[in-house]
Amino acid sequence: MTTTQRYDIRGRPAAPLAGPAGRPSARPDSTAATDVPDVLARMRALAEALPAEDGVAVFNGVYLAVTEAVAGQIADGAFQDPAAAGELDVRFALRYFDAVDATAAGLRPPACWRPLFQLRRHPGVHPLQFAMAGINAHIGHDLALAVLDTCRALECEPAALESDFDRVGGVLTGLEEQIRERLMPGPDVLDVADPLTHLIGSWSLDKARDGAWVAARALWGVRRLPEVAEELTERLDAGVGLVGRMLLTPLPG
Repeated sequence: MTTTQRYDIRGRPAAPLAGPAGRPSARPDSTAATDVPDVLARMRALAEALPAEDGVAVFNGVYLAVTEAVAGQIADGAFQDPAAAGELDVRFALRYFDAVDATAAGLRPPACWRPLFQLRRHPGVHPLQFAMAGINAHIGHDLALAVLDTCRALECEPAALESDFDRVGGVLTGLEEQIRERLMPGPDVLDVADPLTHLIGSWSLDKARDGAWVAARALWGVRRLPEVAEELTERLDAGVGLVGRMLLTPLPG
C-alpha cells in the first residue's frame, strides 16, 4: 500500500496522521472559520507560522491587510447587506484555506494555486510576484466559486450580491497600488524595460475581478447542468493556473 507523504504549513515533511488508513482531511483547520474574526485569526496564525520570505507568507500578508480593511467597512456599515458581505468574505477565505490545508496534508491544491505553492521558495521569484500570483489565484478562480457558495448558503441570486461584490473590489483596487509600491524592489518602478515591471504590468486586478463576476454568473446559470458546470470550473482553474505560472517566471536580480 502506498502512503502519501504529508507536509506541514512550511512545506516540510510531517508525521503521519492517525486514523483509518491514515487519510488526511483536506480542510482540518478552515472548517473552524465561521465568521470574519475567525478568518482574521487563521490568517494571523499563518503569518506567525510561516517564514517571512515564503511566497505563501507574502500573499497571506497582503490578504490579511485586505480582509482587515473589508472587516472595518463591514463594521462601519459600508455594505448594502453586511451579513451577506460577511458570508462572502468567509466563503472566499475558505477557498484559500482549503489550498493551504491540502498542501499541508500532502494533497494537490487546485491548479490555480499550484504555481505559488510549488515556487514559494524559488530564489529568482520576487515578493511582488508571489503576491500577484496569489491574488490571481484567489480572484481569478476562488472568487467566482465563493459567490456561488454564498448564493447557495443565503438562497439568493448573484445579482443580490453585486453591489457588495463591487464594494469589495473597490477595497482591493485601493490597496493594489500600495501593495505594488511596498513590494516593488529598487527605484525603477517606472522603468518599462525592467522585466519585473513588464511582467506585473501585464496583469490587471480589475480585469480579473470582472472576469470572476462573469464566471460566477455563468456557473450559476448552468448550476443544473453538473457536467457543464464541472467542465467550466476545471477550465477556469486551469486557465488561472497558467497565468499564475507566468506571473512567477523567475527573473534575474
